Amino acid sequence: MSSIQPNALSDLLATRDWLLADGATGTTLFNMGLQSGDAPEFWNFEHTDRITALYQGAVDAGSDIFLTNTFGGNASRLKLHDGQDRVSEINKAGAEIGREVADKSGRKIVVAGSVGPTGDIMDHMGGTLTFDSAVEMFHEQAEGLKAGGADVCWVETISAGDEFKAAAAAFALADMPWCGTMSFDTAGRTMMGLTSAELVKLVGKLPNPPIAFGANCGVGSSDLLRTVLGFAAAGPEQPVIAKGNAGIPKYVEGHIHYDGTPELMADYACLARNSGASIIGGCCGTTPEHLKAMREALETRPKAAAPTLEEIAEAMGGFSSESDGTDGAGPTRAPRRGRRRS
Repeated sequence: MSSIQPNALSDLLATRDWLLADGATGTTLFNMGLQSGDAPEFWNFEHTDRITALYQGAVDAGSDIFLTNTFGGNASRLKLHDGQDRVSEINKAGAEIGREVADKSGRKIVVAGSVGPTGDIMDHMGGTLTFDSAVEMFHEQAEGLKAGGADVCWVETISAGDEFKAAAAAFALADMPWCGTMSFDTAGRTMMGLTSAELVKLVGKLPNPPIAFGANCGVGSSDLLRTVLGFAAAGPEQPVIAKGNAGIPKYVEGHIHYDGTPELMADYACLARNSGASIIGGCCGTTPEHLKAMREALETRPKAAAPTLEEIAEAMGGFSSESDGTDGAGPTRAPRRGRRRS
């Protein structure tokens, strides 16, 4: 195993205007045969070849960063599959496979250790998860990712501010650089009510700030782009991450299918860059085919002025709500407008 570069992501960001992240882990693994209800993290042992192919697909499509198959690799989530005692080895294995793929690529690629939410609600919101227990769970996962050779920890799809803070504290304990994204899926806010502007404020006050932060998943690319504009308007110090879904999910012949074409995601990638994002990738439904189109578009289309909301709606389809909350308005929903490519 080659030596790890703890600041590999910062090094890349210092030399590039944008970086391409990866696509959808879940979508790809389901296409490989993962069944609903199964824990994909066990595939780090049971189907190492498929996890290698998952990572290699992103690399071959042009990604500069890919996330490990460890999203649900914390004790709380693994307990559902009687795997709570295997946190360290599961995360170490997921990162080791990624390290091998990255080191064989012939170019600098960042292995980002995926850390998803615990799945529990914080105690002050009526749940059972305490801040200290969240830190402990994230720390255990981070140590496994570090041992496996991950360059950074990457917490994603978070909705509660305190869980985001707990991840930051855990990564400090592990002495790991990190990135973090929240999912703004409830009328422009996270499920727990945070707006894009509020996340910028939260990040600015963290004792252990991330290398980069932003948004992933959510409702659709239009909403995510509006969130990125919200980040930019708040004047963040760190680079912004945009990982939007490939269109809108539809139920087709017993399976969830995302309707975003490679051409649509190419447009999204450029709009994300123009809106202020430096790290651009895809979330649910995003395949290597989408990533290839995104890479080509980012390399060949010149950067333009930040788009208006009207331009975003025209290119990507309408928003799920009239407001994203940054104007103080409530989460009132609005009918979708604009056009969408099929």
